[in-house]
Amino acid sequence: MIKNFIVTAWRNLGRNKAFSFINVFGLAVGLACCMLISGYLYQELTYDTYSANAKQLYRVYLSADANNAATEFPSVDIAVGEGIKNAFPGVLASTRLTGRGPVFVKYGDKKFKEEKVMLIDSNFLQLFSIILLEGDSRSALTEPKTMVITRDFEKKYFGGADGLGKMMTVGTDLVKVTGIIDKVPDNSHFHADAFMSLVTFVTPSAKQTWSNVGNFTYLLLDKNTDPRKLEAGFPQLVAKHVVPEIQHDMGVSLAEAQKSVNTFKFLLQPLTDIHLHSATKFELESNGDIHYVYIFSALAIFVLLLACINFTNLSTAAATKRAKEIGVRKVLGSAKNRLVWQFLIESVMLTLLAMLFALGLVYLLLPYFNNLSGKHIAVSFYLGYGVLLSEVALVLIVGLVAGLYPAFFMSSFKIIPILKGSGGAEAASKGGLRSSLIVFQFAISTALIIATFVVYGQLSFMQNKKLGYDKNQVLVINDAYALGNNIDAFKQELLSDNRVVSATRSDNVPGYSDMGGTEIYVKDIADKGIRNEIHTNIYWIDPNYIPTLKMEMLKGRNFYPSGPADSASVIINEAAVKDLGFGNSDPLGKTIIRSGQRHYTIVGVIKDFHYTSAKQKIAPLMMIASNNSRGLVILRVKTTDVAGLVSNIKTKWEGFNSGAPFSYSFLDDQFASLYSAEQRTGKIFTSFSIVAIIIACLGLFGLAAFMIRQRIKEIGIRKVLGASSLSITVMLSREFLKLIVIASLISFPLTWYAMNKWLQDFAYRTSIHWWVFLLAGIIALLVAAITISFQSIKAALANPVKSLRSE
Repeated sequence: MIKNFIVTAWRNLGRNKAFSFINVFGLAVGLACCMLISGYLYQELTYDTYSANAKQLYRVYLSADANNAATEFPSVDIAVGEGIKNAFPGVLASTRLTGRGPVFVKYGDKKFKEEKVMLIDSNFLQLFSIILLEGDSRSALTEPKTMVITRDFEKKYFGGADGLGKMMTVGTDLVKVTGIIDKVPDNSHFHADAFMSLVTFVTPSAKQTWSNVGNFTYLLLDKNTDPRKLEAGFPQLVAKHVVPEIQHDMGVSLAEAQKSVNTFKFLLQPLTDIHLHSATKFELESNGDIHYVYIFSALAIFVLLLACINFTNLSTAAATKRAKEIGVRKVLGSAKNRLVWQFLIESVMLTLLAMLFALGLVYLLLPYFNNLSGKHIAVSFYLGYGVLLSEVALVLIVGLVAGLYPAFFMSSFKIIPILKGSGGAEAASKGGLRSSLIVFQFAISTALIIATFVVYGQLSFMQNKKLGYDKNQVLVINDAYALGNNIDAFKQELLSDNRVVSATRSDNVPGYSDMGGTEIYVKDIADKGIRNEIHTNIYWIDPNYIPTLKMEMLKGRNFYPSGPADSASVIINEAAVKDLGFGNSDPLGKTIIRSGQRHYTIVGVIKDFHYTSAKQKIAPLMMIASNNSRGLVILRVKTTDVAGLVSNIKTKWEGFNSGAPFSYSFLDDQFASLYSAEQRTGKIFTSFSIVAIIIACLGLFGLAAFMIRQRIKEIGIRKVLGASSLSITVMLSREFLKLIVIASLISFPLTWYAMNKWLQDFAYRTSIHWWVFLLAGIIALLVAAITISFQSIKAALANPVKSLRSE
């Protein structure tokens, strides 16, 4: 019986090649999209699960109330992890990780700048189940100036030789390689090419402080320990350790410092939640976002639904062609359930064929999708045993779900009307469900078009927003510290080139996330009994910084060009003025106290500028005078021969024998990179809008062909009675275009709500304009009209004699 079903199904697919192609291609595109997105979702949802201790590892993070809001820091101070472990028996171990920062590494004649060198405790690799290929994980990092490196790092410096036991220069330290690992897994919230022992820089005798940040700290909890109950005991540690430090560092009374028990909170975050649920600006790497997981999941479901709807629509519309076959089968004794199984097997076979095509599409599209999503999904992922089983299950589910309604629909035809030649047509003409499905398809397609416009509108808004500085023609030279005491001489040589308008040195530049921070309050206001302590970021700048970047001073003055007169002076931005509580009073001349009881006098107020992404609200900033900044040399240039200027600067750099390769970037490029996530989102919506429209149009094309074929005699009669080709084309298109209008009207309010929610994540955002909806609706109508016109114009121009010959 099954064999007969399969043979019959195969013959039917061969007889209806156009129908089969549309269904197979539509389903293949839907399945391919679903599979690609599933690969992305699998990677996102399995981050940090590689550790055997994944379910017991928690990261300690800090929530501190400042600037009238809670600011979260994913790292804590040096003593917190071990202090918690010693205080609570439910904590089995603690470990720390912190960045080493960009550093030059040398072995023999090979010298490279390394961005991914981390400092870790000796037990870190064990707790995270990172296996050493060579060396002993228990002792590899117990001694100062020891290092574990990846296999690629080993090949980079040692070629084919064994790196274990070799000595390398890291910065100014001579370090021994004591272990080799393969690599940190891709689905980890941190990545490193080399791990140095933290004890190299933080000895056990170092001062054990609690009130700062900078150490990413992880706790291994006992399986029976409740993390929420553990958190409940943390305020005791704040009172014991943090309060005395705040009292000393900020120079406040004990009563004032004790308020921090309620505003300074240590909290726990499950290791496996970090990637999707932690998005502070202080993360080790850019994390994912659970909202994008939801978006991708919805896209996968919707695209697959669109493909399934095509199948259902085309199968029911094609019922007229199989009506007599069904009638004959019933006369010959076929029960309804046998017919249902016949049609379901056809559906599953068609879906299986589509899956084979989908695997081919996945192979072709995977490089593009990886670039689009920022992932590294291998083709082999889709050929794994577990994934293949999932693909088989998907074939069965899609085949049964998509074929269920057509199977029951066609098997329910009445024998007598069918054999008279009318039953199938009557059944097929009942298009209420088909109309609803077309509306659903184009509602989704229109929604994706609107979402694409909104995403790109927001991206354009952020990129064209006034920043408060001029990012154009600004060249940033990195690693200036490699020049040592020759930085000023190098800068003066650059200024001798008339293409260099001005030059400044600093450790900070807008768009770079690496900056310091501190707690501050205004002494003059605190003396009146009101201490409004806030968190502020810090820029270390010289007097040429503000004019080089063309920033605007609102009040006061810039730093003096030379001399130590401004060593205790600061310039603050408007956000700091507001949050410090100055109100309408003049901040100039007032004294700021920062951590460590260091006093500064406000000499100027600078207009707010976006020193991070325009996604974030401009935060308080304090600019401190420094002629010793050694990180960056920043140039404002004026030339059309940029390549020639860069080449000339490189030659001068090499003339100082810094030993470091010349590295530079342009500020506008760095600015553009801040919005890579939004650019990726825009590309995603564009891609899936196109896919959704293609699938919807395939269905509409096939459905229009069947509906027009059903009305072919009516069209012939109308032409004989004098109807023009244009009037017939309009008549045939009108019914479908009405459905597109209804679909658009349904999608408008739903899409506005969804995209308005998305925009709430941006501190500075565009408006959703009415013309976006109008344009999306017009695009949907035009695409649908063009799709239908292929069939309607063909029918309108056909010779009516051929369609009426049988009469």
